[in-house]
Amino acid sequence: MTDAPLAPERPRVKLMPKANARALRHGFPWVYSNELVTDRRTRKLAAGSLAVLLDEVQTPMGVVAVTPDSKIIARMLDRDPEAVIDQTWFVARLSRAQQMRERLYDAPFYRLVHAEADGLPGVVIDRFGDTCVLQPNAAWAEAHLEPLTAALAEVTGCAVILKNASGRTRGLEGLDDVSGTLLGEAPAAPVPVQMNGATYMADLTGGQKTGLFYDQRENQAFAARLVPQGGEVLDVFSHVGGFGLAMRAAGAVHVTCVDGSAAALELAGQGAEASGFGDSFTARQGDAFDQLAALDEEGRRFDVVICDPPAFAPSKPALEAGLRAYERIAKLAAPLVKPGGYLGLCSCSHAADLSKFRNASARGIGRSGRRGQLIHTGYAGPDHPQLPQLAESGYLKAVFFRLD
Repeated sequence: MTDAPLAPERPRVKLMPKANARALRHGFPWVYSNELVTDRRTRKLAAGSLAVLLDEVQTPMGVVAVTPDSKIIARMLDRDPEAVIDQTWFVARLSRAQQMRERLYDAPFYRLVHAEADGLPGVVIDRFGDTCVLQPNAAWAEAHLEPLTAALAEVTGCAVILKNASGRTRGLEGLDDVSGTLLGEAPAAPVPVQMNGATYMADLTGGQKTGLFYDQRENQAFAARLVPQGGEVLDVFSHVGGFGLAMRAAGAVHVTCVDGSAAALELAGQGAEASGFGDSFTARQGDAFDQLAALDEEGRRFDVVICDPPAFAPSKPALEAGLRAYERIAKLAAPLVKPGGYLGLCSCSHAADLSKFRNASARGIGRSGRRGQLIHTGYAGPDHPQLPQLAESGYLKAVFFRLD
């Protein structure tokens, strides 16, 4: 029997008296820069350094990762001040995350790790069969990339692990944007993913984010329930056809996908072909606002219209402009819905909470001259769990209206 590894000697960092230590004890995972004593020793710590967090009376609260130049100066990793952050520690966190996903999904295509909600702050991992795409968006994860990668291979058995460094938050942590292959050989072609009766093509090396947005899976399934047999549907900001292909698989006679990215629309078309309905798929590339206006001028009408834009309000300073953009989308999209048809509007903006987003959507529908019933509100799927203490983990909202 071998002895358990000893916790290394770590620097100590201390909360200021005004800091909300109670929130941290109750599960809030972050310490902001104005809550930590930033003496000369703390400021000299390398980004991602591990330290023991002390409260104002010097009581240890746990192990944190410290990034001195970040607004989120410390992230709680483990409530045990003696915890050893090594491959064994990562295996335990990853095993717990995978156990839940295996219960929820029949095939290994899902978000395996959703950052703070899975106990790995700033770490996102999406699984595509025997390939994992890892986003180490925090400095501590970048510093521990080797044991994290080894643990990921051990837990999942995946032969390929890719690093995606495109996350916006990496820049806030002082990290580069260089992606690469951590294990095995990157796939040379898009990976087919079966969801909601359709086949989606995920570009794991050149696509947006990790290649596919798993978070909308349940909302796409709900949208598919709204489609009448033989109906026509419109998927705006479609990416690789997430909503459109699911609705086509459910019985729509034709799907039109609108996106600004030619590469994304090409993947959507490949997905339509792989799903067996390439002849009932149309792609329109261009600015979504312009395309919505053009479709109205053409007199086009659809049984279901879905708009799933990027984050218009990614931060508090962008909130008001973002809400105006959501309102404008709703105003332009509503006239395209047939009487008695359905309009689905989505937001992945952290700063726009559900109430603000829902109100902006309703205003836009009203300004279009239409009236609607709110019939359903959707969120990210269960492979994107929320940390109750962290509102930011519940970023995705989807509101569905039936229009007169």
